Amino acid sequence: MAPTRRLLDDCFLHDRDRLRHAEALAILRERIVPVAGQESVALGEAHARILARSVAASQNVPLADNSAVDGYAFLHERYLSAGDGLLPVSARIAAGHPLEAPLAAGSAARIFTGALMPEGADTVAMQEDCEVTERDGRTFVHIPPGLKPGANRRRAGEDLKAGEMLVAAGTRLRPQDIAAIASTGTDRVEVFRKLRVALVSSGDELRRPGVPLPAGGVYDSNHFLLSGLVAASGVEVSDLGILPDRAEAVQTALSAAALTHDVIVTTGGASRGEEDHFVSAIDELGSRHMWQLAIKPGRPMNFGRIGDCVTLGLPGNPVAAMVCGLLYVLPVLSALGGGAFFEPVRYQIPAAFSVPKKKPDRREFYRGILDRDANGRTVVRKFARDGSGLITSLREADGLIEIPEEATSIAEGQPVDFISFGDYGLAAR
Repeated sequence: MAPTRRLLDDCFLHDRDRLRHAEALAILRERIVPVAGQESVALGEAHARILARSVAASQNVPLADNSAVDGYAFLHERYLSAGDGLLPVSARIAAGHPLEAPLAAGSAARIFTGALMPEGADTVAMQEDCEVTERDGRTFVHIPPGLKPGANRRRAGEDLKAGEMLVAAGTRLRPQDIAAIASTGTDRVEVFRKLRVALVSSGDELRRPGVPLPAGGVYDSNHFLLSGLVAASGVEVSDLGILPDRAEAVQTALSAAALTHDVIVTTGGASRGEEDHFVSAIDELGSRHMWQLAIKPGRPMNFGRIGDCVTLGLPGNPVAAMVCGLLYVLPVLSALGGGAFFEPVRYQIPAAFSVPKKKPDRREFYRGILDRDANGRTVVRKFARDGSGLITSLREADGLIEIPEEATSIAEGQPVDFISFGDYGLAAR
């Protein structure tokens, strides 16, 4: 798709002439399809990988009836007929050591959590509710009244039944998903190959931490911000370093990276200034499908292709880079890698702040901090300052407050949409 005039002539456009957030997402959804091949991996290597082939339960879980507690197993019918709840103890059953013969009629078995229920028993009483006595060299247990048939007994297939769908293709595997697969005896799964993602920074002023800064220099914090974000998506990250503000150097580096990577994520150099060369390089080498969004922060965000390689250009300011990373880059990586195009949950939370006047036609994302009001109700505060270079605001925030284009003000107490960083797998403070 060739860049439209509206995308090219951006410098003096009003926000109403830029792409809205929903339009940008629609373009990405339309143009992003899985590109990764498939491979078989052991369960121990499957965390955070995207499942390529659905997994069904190969057997019942649990495989057989077993005890849910430490206690005494017995036949409920015999327990009722005993009247006094007193039963002789005729066996001891531990997990992994099933009783080889049926339970003696009219008796109880000492049983432990996870042990197989013996033939001739259907109910278990918890040990702390029972009283054990010795009579004439024999052990008896008094079962308390009121137990229902089948109490404290796990049925075969209670968790999963053989053939039941366990985890669907396209799922990013979490520890609990892997545990469920393991519980069926399956030891390998088919997953999509990890995407190869190149990270590139741009700017003559940038330096990596560990070296002295020249006059006017800035440390490249965005590389570490973005490498952490994308690595959590289960991709292979290549660090292509910092490119100088020279058009030929940028074109050469992007052209070479596109041959060996599925995605190139750039930060900085995303505008049309004389020293901003990423956008021009993409136009020269490939095609640009999206540029200049009606959002704050993050307006210069762009998306294109160089051959089969997807390019995602993020602004240089750290807050804008993270906002665009969460809203656009992570969903794209998920979809390219065989997963769903991720859309975060919006939680309606009362605002503990006010914005008397907001520019219309632009979607804004404030850094939000969860708090409690005087009545103990959850509210969200806005970080006091709005600068796109304030990394502190990202550290203090619990998520993003999303204000739609149509809003022109926010009153205190008004419900606002809150996007939790936790939905992206980012640990809470």
